[in-house]
Amino acid sequence: MANKKTAKKQGRGIKEVIRKSLVSLKRSPQSIPMVFLIVGFLIFSLNLSSIANTTARINGANMGQCEFVAMLFSILAFVVFLRTFPKRKPANKIMLGLLFGMLALLIFVDFVYITRIVNALTRAENPIVVDAQSTFINTAQTVVTLHIVFVCITVVLLALLPVYSKLIRKINTSIEVEGNENMDVIDVSDDED
Repeated sequence: MANKKTAKKQGRGIKEVIRKSLVSLKRSPQSIPMVFLIVGFLIFSLNLSSIANTTARINGANMGQCEFVAMLFSILAFVVFLRTFPKRKPANKIMLGLLFGMLALLIFVDFVYITRIVNALTRAENPIVVDAQSTFINTAQTVVTLHIVFVCITVVLLALLPVYSKLIRKINTSIEVEGNENMDVIDVSDDED
């Protein structure tokens, strides 16, 4: 008997956690693209040593600047994102435009960096060979590609925010309370004549 009650409480606990998560998501649907922005930043920053080693090994034109701008604007994009969507207020349009500009710049510098890697690996004279000592080049290429993918997903989610926020708000998160179905309507009209 006690096990059945415990199982029911656990089932309600999980349902309650899901319901509370949905309620917080209804209040701030912009947290979905923010998660993708954070994941992209973490992937990029946690593999920065491979990117730096690749920059030192290939030493292509503007690779160091691309790496620096990507890291700087990844951090700044997060700060601007937080300023774009203040709590319980409409989005700041100027900051939203600045955010889209930063994300476009991130995609551009990552694309330039990937192009420099591909050019160094496929050039006719003295191509860079990836061997056991230089596997960091493949890691850097994968990381920068993933960073581009996550930034693009963030841009798409930000552009579609008005659409899916309306759909999220339609989700029923109210709690059914036993005994409320038989309640009479309370008359609040003023009948003093």
